Amino acid sequence: MGWRRWGRLLGAGVLGLLVLLLPAALLGPAGPGGAGTGLSAGQTAADAAADGPAGEIAATAAPGGQTSPDETAEETVSDETAGQTAAFPAGEYRAVWVSYLEWQRMDFSDAAAFRADAAAMLDDIAGLGANVVLAHVRPFGDALYPSELFPWSHLAAGVQGRDPGFDPLAILVQAAHDRGLQLEAWVNPYRLQAGGVPEPGDGSLANLHPDWVRRAGDGLYLDPAEPRVRAFIAAGVAELCAGYDIDGVHFDDYFYPTTDPAFDADAYAAYCTGADDPLPLADWRRSNVDALVALCWQTAHRYGVRFGVAPQGDPAQNRDAQYSDAARWLAEGGYVDYLMPQLYWGLEYQRGADTSHSLAELADVWLAMPRRGDVALYFGLGAYRIGAGDGGDRTGPDSEWQRGDALARQAEALAAAGGQGVGLYRYDSLFANDAFPGLAAREADALRELWRN
Repeated sequence: MGWRRWGRLLGAGVLGLLVLLLPAALLGPAGPGGAGTGLSAGQTAADAAADGPAGEIAATAAPGGQTSPDETAEETVSDETAGQTAAFPAGEYRAVWVSYLEWQRMDFSDAAAFRADAAAMLDDIAGLGANVVLAHVRPFGDALYPSELFPWSHLAAGVQGRDPGFDPLAILVQAAHDRGLQLEAWVNPYRLQAGGVPEPGDGSLANLHPDWVRRAGDGLYLDPAEPRVRAFIAAGVAELCAGYDIDGVHFDDYFYPTTDPAFDADAYAAYCTGADDPLPLADWRRSNVDALVALCWQTAHRYGVRFGVAPQGDPAQNRDAQYSDAARWLAEGGYVDYLMPQLYWGLEYQRGADTSHSLAELADVWLAMPRRGDVALYFGLGAYRIGAGDGGDRTGPDSEWQRGDALARQAEALAAAGGQGVGLYRYDSLFANDAFPGLAAREADALRELWRN
């Protein structure tokens, strides 16, 4: 166990430790929901985590906007751990996302095979000049590590809930740190299934707690309005922070999956019945997401781990379609240590006379927002656009996405405008790009040249 992990365990406090230890004590060797777990009659592991100390954490961020993170932060973060989050990389923040799509082609047959694939990937990332890896460790309410709360990812052994026999995340953390890279654990907080994939397996909350689950289109999602959901997700953050020497916890933009009032009509009706002055539906939904984000920030800070979110690039889309009030998180304390809006359009993007989604114009909107001095602002860049373009009017050989230096020029422009760093979505688009291998190689070379200076 590394010294940083010992420091986290000692400094987290009794409540933070119990969030991690309670599920293990209740579950025993049989695993989630199995016989002989020590759970009370009819109680699942999900119940145990939510009704125990994790539930106490949830109480600090009440539903319906009744408790402000500003009010709770001082109560829930001790003097010993406040402000002692993992240090950001020196200089610019230069990250690469490694998603579940990358895991699909990696060799999970045994630890040695995975370690070799991970080493090659991380060598590429370090050689690019990046300093952070955003590793997708919980993509569908499942885990790329042994968890007392979430089933094994189907990406590890082919079926959700099946143990691959080794710990991929432990290998990734060690390999990243060996190369001077920081590693943040990337989590999708609510998503359990998309397009019918994966099939929910043993330990899936879709089976253990269907009352927490809502359907939107062909996907399954945890209900953002359910306080026990927030408690459970926060317990998962605690488990990651206490169990691994990670440098951060990273959420992407999967918040509310739909604007359809039917998605949570019963929960909203129950809220309105019990509230003296109920919030409108949109504000109520935003308050539910605010409560989750504040709770996870508080939880990560107990362990000295930073917490950040990568919202969509369009602020209105965040607020009105996914009910994530990213502008508030940027301006107020107690939500995030950084935001990284996904600006996946080019500097030359234009549709008709509309340039509002061009990278420079969207960046200006974000940079003009009120921002606390201790909240960093980075920008996500769309490496997956290489060769394919961004849907703008300009296409063909002379378009920016076919010149071989789009990402480098975008990163340079953002730094000049006041951005503090960038993230590249995603690894394969630069290093395993079957459609545009030559262009991708040139883009990587241009980034290396920029980041060498």
